[in-house]
Amino acid sequence: MSNVKVVEGMIDLISGQRACEVNARVVKAADEMLQQTANLR
Repeated sequence: MSNVKVVEGMIDLISGQRACEVNARVVKAADEMLQQTANLR
C-alpha cells in the first residue's frame, strides 16, 4: 500500500466524519425547533 493510498483513505475518513457532524447539527437544530414549537402550545 502506497503512502498516497493511505492519505486518500484518511481524507475519506475525515470527509465522512465532517458529513456526520453536519448531519448531527441539522438534526439538533430540527429537534430544537420542534421543542420550541411544542412549548408554544
